[in-house]
Amino acid sequence: MMESMGDLLKAWPSGKAITEQAELKLTELLAEPLVEKLRLKYPDLDDQTIRLNLNRVYQYVTEYRNCTNCPGLDNCPNDFEGHYTLLSSESLNGLTQLYDRKVACKKFNARQTEDQIRSRVRSFYIDEKALQRGYSLDEILESDRERTKAVGQILRYIDRTKENGLQEEGLYLAGRFGTGKTYLMCYLLHELAKTGYSGVIVYMPDFVEDLKSLMHEPGKLKETVEMMKETDLLIFDDMGAENLNPWVRDHVLGAILNYRMQRKPTFYTSNYELDALEQHFSFTSKDGDELHKGQRIMDRIRPYVEVVMVKGENKRGRK
Repeated sequence: MMESMGDLLKAWPSGKAITEQAELKLTELLAEPLVEKLRLKYPDLDDQTIRLNLNRVYQYVTEYRNCTNCPGLDNCPNDFEGHYTLLSSESLNGLTQLYDRKVACKKFNARQTEDQIRSRVRSFYIDEKALQRGYSLDEILESDRERTKAVGQILRYIDRTKENGLQEEGLYLAGRFGTGKTYLMCYLLHELAKTGYSGVIVYMPDFVEDLKSLMHEPGKLKETVEMMKETDLLIFDDMGAENLNPWVRDHVLGAILNYRMQRKPTFYTSNYELDALEQHFSFTSKDGDELHKGQRIMDRIRPYVEVVMVKGENKRGRK
């Protein structure tokens, strides 16, 4: 890496306007292809102006070299991470001025865009790595071709939403443990967050347990429920694996789903198909078999989802 111009200047003898070392550095800079291009663009840019702006020109060339051999955004050696110096020149009344400005590089812009996308997605009890990793449908298809139909349904849903706006109907992903249902839902959230939609994904077993403690914190409970009501895309992950009680089923889950019906789409992943989920909702740990309560909650789910059967082998835990 080139030493800084400031270090060079400190090393030069004092009392001389331009030393041999400075002249050598000037000669080197004038021979740089980047400086030659700059002078072609701004014909009034003469040697004297470059001499007077030696530090700016040196930084311009150095940062260009750094970007050409970019070590990655986290290791950016430029003064302002993710930015490089651009020079421009202007002549007025026979006087030529050189101006510099900082410009964000493609990697910095990409990170900013990714940060904006992630800021639109909230998660409850979902491993953050699942949301922050890169998403590749090629990867999930190549590992198991049985998922092709499910992936196609999800891609079509994403396209419909991008073309026509937020849908009333969500998706219900059913399939065995470890077949990639959560991954597919995170992919959907990520793709639609790019379009500007907000999303919340909730891991149901842990969420239900936490709700029991929130019973004693009405303010926090109301804030959580309101967020789930209002978010554009709501995903309940691993529905059916939670240990339900009547209050959670009827007053929390029921209230959220009742509000979102015909307003905003709700999505689910589950090891159960819809009929089996209805049985799960009809039996709670405290009050036994309650068929009508199970049917009531299913009336808020079944008509508002497209079922996606996610087939394939259990990939969980494999390397």
